[in-house]
Amino acid sequence: MKKQILTVLTLVLAAVLLASCAAAPSGQAGPLIPAENGFAYNRTNEAEQIPTVQEEPVIPVRDEDYGKIIENEFLKTETEPVSTFSADVDTASYAYFRKLVNQGYDLEGFLRYFGPSLRTEEMINYFTYDYRMPESGELFGVSPMISACPWNPDVALMRLGFKTEEKVKSEGNNFVFLIDVSGSMNSDDKLPLLKTAFEYLTDRLTEKDVVSVVTYSGKEEVVLTACEGTQKERILGAVRGLKASGATNGEAGLRKAYEIARANFITGGNNRIILASDGDLNVGISSEEELKSFVTEQREHGVYLSVLGFGTGNYKDAKMETLADNGNGVYYYIDGLYEAEKVFCTDLVSTLYTVAEDVKLQLTFDPEYVSEYRLVGYENRLLNAEDFEDDTKDAGEIGAGRCVTVCYELKLTEKAKQAAEDTKDWMALSVRYKEPGEKESKLNTYAIGKDAYTETPDADFRFAASVVELSMLLHGSEYLGEDRGLEGILEQTNGISLKENDTDKRQFADLLRKLIAQSKA
Repeated sequence: MKKQILTVLTLVLAAVLLASCAAAPSGQAGPLIPAENGFAYNRTNEAEQIPTVQEEPVIPVRDEDYGKIIENEFLKTETEPVSTFSADVDTASYAYFRKLVNQGYDLEGFLRYFGPSLRTEEMINYFTYDYRMPESGELFGVSPMISACPWNPDVALMRLGFKTEEKVKSEGNNFVFLIDVSGSMNSDDKLPLLKTAFEYLTDRLTEKDVVSVVTYSGKEEVVLTACEGTQKERILGAVRGLKASGATNGEAGLRKAYEIARANFITGGNNRIILASDGDLNVGISSEEELKSFVTEQREHGVYLSVLGFGTGNYKDAKMETLADNGNGVYYYIDGLYEAEKVFCTDLVSTLYTVAEDVKLQLTFDPEYVSEYRLVGYENRLLNAEDFEDDTKDAGEIGAGRCVTVCYELKLTEKAKQAAEDTKDWMALSVRYKEPGEKESKLNTYAIGKDAYTETPDADFRFAASVVELSMLLHGSEYLGEDRGLEGILEQTNGISLKENDTDKRQFADLLRKLIAQSKA
């Protein structure tokens, strides 16, 4: 009897082993388990975790915080002739788009998970354009252009280009790096990438600059205080020794960073806290409203707060944008070494020097020439018409050498289309801003009419139109023609003569090709 039982057990064990072999062929230790960002990996071989792009999109296992963008609608000029909004120079959405394309996402994946949350203004403002430089008394050089709309033959596309002075006098940089070293930052695209990025920054610092480093996890810690910019090894040594662990008490870190920034304030300089995090604040103040209230109160001391976003998987985009917007700063997303070099080598030490605060834009359309209009993007930057003249109303900050690009879809009247020699203005553009530290705003006004219309738009116009159309496509926009797709955008982009040294724009075309290939696979 015992012999029979032993024989049966042996047969059962053999069957189980054979089934396991059939389920796990050579080189695959077990079934593919969904992981973040649409990749899969073998649970029984997690040490390697070599990602394999799934043929079918996998729902990302993630805890990311993105708000869906509700597109601006067409408004009738007869009843709502005034459009008012805050200027914006954040670029996070484009860098995040690039990371997702490089991770293997196709168009369907964007439409399902991320596309509706990418902000069009952050896509278009990632790039620089050859706009007119400002003249005496102007904040911006303004470059308006109106032409045919590539994705809708029934409307015209207006591009407003704004550019600030390239160079301004500064007394130096007072940087306080507030670095998240909680457990969620322990991956290659977070804290290790940040450490590498510091190499780019230290090469640009001078004796006029001071650098402080504050870290936070379960508690805050001051790692470096007011170190002169020429002490490169000391700055790098402080950052290289950082390790990620623990919870995320952002409140304690923010309070300490503002305290140090105020203590080392440089009059006439760039006084700025630079928060580096994945935004996963889970101890202390953590809601968007609480964060907004805190940084709004702190900015009155003349210290700006800019934000560097890192990583995926538990990324809190909404919190990061809230911090930067209400801290009078800029929001970047660091998706790799290319963006790290761009931000740490150039932006932090030059274009982050604020030349204007509370920058508001307002257009007043004449219904004789424009029957309807639609602002493309800037959905969370909209202001009421009366906010434009209210100097207590917060708006965007603009740095030196910055380009701001705004696009409108316009439904022109027959009078506008036929009046070849009509010199009457189609609309009025007003720009209101404050010089840094001032309480009262200044005003620049511009008239835009038939002379802004052209049948042959320049390369900047056509490139900006391609970026806008891509953003609309990723949103699944109802304002995009049904026949429009990635191939059409690429064809339009390929027809633009790009400068040899314009790496960002050339890279855009490469990303389009990659996204097309992945969408066809």
